[in-house]
Amino acid sequence: MRNDILFSRRDMLTRCGAGFGMIGLANVLAADTASNPLASRLPHHPAKAKHIIHLYMNGGPSQVDTFDPKPALARFAGQRPTSIANYRTENATVGLRPSPFKFPRCGQSGLEISEIFPNVAKFADDLCVIRSMHTDIPNHEPSMFMMNSGHPQALRPSYGSWLLYGLGTENQNLPGYMVMCPGLPVNGAANWSSRFLPGVYQGCHMNLPLGYDARTVLPYLQNQHVGPETQRRQLDFIQRLNTLQAERRGNDALLEARVASLEMAFRMQTAAHEAFDLNQETQATKQMYGYESNRNVFAQNCLLARRLVERGVRAVQIYTGNSQPWDTHGNNDGQHRQLAAGVDRGIAGLLFDLKHRGLLDETIVLWGGEFGRTPASQGGDGRDHNHWGFCVWLAGGGFKGGMAYGATDEFGFRAEEKRTHPHDLHATILHQMGLDHERLTFRYSGRDHRLTDVEGQVIREIIA
Repeated sequence: MRNDILFSRRDMLTRCGAGFGMIGLANVLAADTASNPLASRLPHHPAKAKHIIHLYMNGGPSQVDTFDPKPALARFAGQRPTSIANYRTENATVGLRPSPFKFPRCGQSGLEISEIFPNVAKFADDLCVIRSMHTDIPNHEPSMFMMNSGHPQALRPSYGSWLLYGLGTENQNLPGYMVMCPGLPVNGAANWSSRFLPGVYQGCHMNLPLGYDARTVLPYLQNQHVGPETQRRQLDFIQRLNTLQAERRGNDALLEARVASLEMAFRMQTAAHEAFDLNQETQATKQMYGYESNRNVFAQNCLLARRLVERGVRAVQIYTGNSQPWDTHGNNDGQHRQLAAGVDRGIAGLLFDLKHRGLLDETIVLWGGEFGRTPASQGGDGRDHNHWGFCVWLAGGGFKGGMAYGATDEFGFRAEEKRTHPHDLHATILHQMGLDHERLTFRYSGRDHRLTDVEGQVIREIIA
């Protein structure tokens, strides 16, 4: 089946070689948006959202300690009910373990949110909590791949790459898919890979320490030897050679990715400095995020994410928990309190800032990890991996606020009501971005692939 989104660049390259001389491929792309792989494209249907910010809690937060309260755990503390004993987890666990945290009803909706998120709780009426998530495998590597790319193995493009492929980006001077991640999480850069999609849709990894200099936000971004005009002439010459090579040998995805990357890097010399310059923000804004007072990398990245979507970047991922993941096999309570304190104010600042600037309506904010944790204890004070049931939440982007969708069993172990798989989550996110997950395909290795494989249903009950 011929893909309706893909375009042919061979004609463009031929035209470039035949009639455009030394004006450079960048100028051709700008003049011919139909041939620009990053040009903003029309969606399949009217979109409610233009951007997504994914707050990725690496390691798997405990649903029963965050957004899925289970009073029954206190009544059956220490017991091992047969309803959960029949489901294996990765490691041996003992009896049920209640959460020590209170779950006050928040906002006008009365949505129950753990006390460890006091600032996020102020936005309860904007949150759509999916309490019935489940995934396939209780190990970090395959579950992170599933949440990012819809497959448990490193075979498929990430959803950010799919979004760029389907929609392009509104800012041609910055990468359309940016990943802010201190260090590397499990699976490393494979989490934001473009795989068999053209390389231009790959996520751009940023590891920004506190106090970074916006002029050096990317290594080697500035040419220390020649000025912009000389660089432009050099780049035009290189791109002319690339064009001649493409004319002789036909389309080459790797070459095309390098061509686009060279042009993007040239334009980023100015755009990146401006976008990542936090000196343009007021002290009040920095304090709202908790960046100025706590010198918190996550809070800093939340502020940067707002600046990026404000400038048209399509997808931004913020990873946290890499050095101390939400993988609480021991000291679950203490670690969850500490980890939540490290992100609570940054998330709340982001939600407030997006709302205040009129950006939340067109920006999806997604919070969650790759799976959850068992309601039973591991080793007395920990919780094991749990892929049978867990939580994520969505805000903005046309989603209903102040609601909980689906439910786990009385102990928070297994999704039972309105069970939701990552394929369903991805299908719904694509829908809100104006893309039909069954039509967004790419032909590779003899068949048409899509983010949701051969599954996935749009969850219409959570759409406003």
